[in-house]
Amino acid sequence: MSTKEILLEVAEKLPTGATLADAIHELEFRQAVEQGLTELDQGKSVPIEAVREQVKQWAGRS
Repeated sequence: MSTKEILLEVAEKLPTGATLADAIHELEFRQAVEQGLTELDQGKSVPIEAVREQVKQWAGRS
């Protein structure tokens, strides 16, 4: 799907009262999901145990 097609699809799905910030947020979310899926396809995943440990460290619960 081309960038223009993605922009048009996102624009069509936004509610009438949506702001430019809403559109940007939706595009950023979509890009992050697509990037994550690409990384998974490339075998660049992180085991859930490692994620849990990182969250504990971020939360100060080492």
